[in-house]
Amino acid sequence: MAGRSSRTAPKVVVLMGGPSAEREVSLSSGRECAKALRQAGYEVVELDAGRDLPARLVDAAPDVVFNALHGRWGEDGCVQGLMEWLGLRYTHSGVLASALAMDKSRAKQAFREAGIPVVESVIADAAEVCTRHVLPPPYVVKPNDEGSSVGVYIVHEAANAPPQLSDQMPARVMVETYAPGRELTVAVLGDRALGVTEIVTEGWYDYDAKYKPGGSRHVVPAEIPAEIDAACRDFAVRAHQALGCRGLSRSDFRWDESRGLAGLIILETNTQPGMTPTSLAPEQAAHVGMDFPALCRWIVEEALCRA
Repeated sequence: MAGRSSRTAPKVVVLMGGPSAEREVSLSSGRECAKALRQAGYEVVELDAGRDLPARLVDAAPDVVFNALHGRWGEDGCVQGLMEWLGLRYTHSGVLASALAMDKSRAKQAFREAGIPVVESVIADAAEVCTRHVLPPPYVVKPNDEGSSVGVYIVHEAANAPPQLSDQMPARVMVETYAPGRELTVAVLGDRALGVTEIVTEGWYDYDAKYKPGGSRHVVPAEIPAEIDAACRDFAVRAHQALGCRGLSRSDFRWDESRGLAGLIILETNTQPGMTPTSLAPEQAAHVGMDFPALCRWIVEEALCRA
């Protein structure tokens, strides 16, 4: 199954949906990617990832799997391990890079070792976080292994009491010092940083701001000093390499402009960023002359060229 078949057009299975908290986002990404890949000339099959996925992948016999899953299982190394076991080529990062990037604590350690600035953070019991300030306010509480700002709590400087977390939060959570400033993001394609986007919102860049119409505004390229632009690009490529990412990734930053370069820190790296034509990474690709079908084609061909 690992080799390209005799068909004129490679057969691409687009994985989407799945069981994570980001299912709806994944369905949107998957449908858009499938549409773009058909425009690019591929034979495309769409699969909503469920428990019967191994058998359905074997039956589909793809030349490559386009992984449009988001969140746990889809981008934490689990489905990547399944595809390795089945001998299938697949897009985006492999098992180790996916697991590292999803584990925010371990990703931060990799960033530190690569010389990329991060904020102070600890892993704590959710029950303890509800009873006392684990770090001095302001700070942020979030799952250590979720994306798309799922389950994020901001504890402001004037907060008298610790946060009361939802019962849906995991038993262990990450607590990190709040990083003020402007929200910047950089997509990396292969070994190339595509650009820097500023995300402008009326408040925290939460799930609604990311995915609801009008929730945020993207400024491409970001109106920032050349020194900060260069540093964002450099840190994003270094983060991509430190985690061992392949294909496309996107790193998110905060920049406190009152502190100059010292105010720039990385928040996290997403190994499978949102993939609709108006998502952040495709917007940056379009800005450098790569339209959405061309971006999807690049991702597929990069995967097809792997051993």
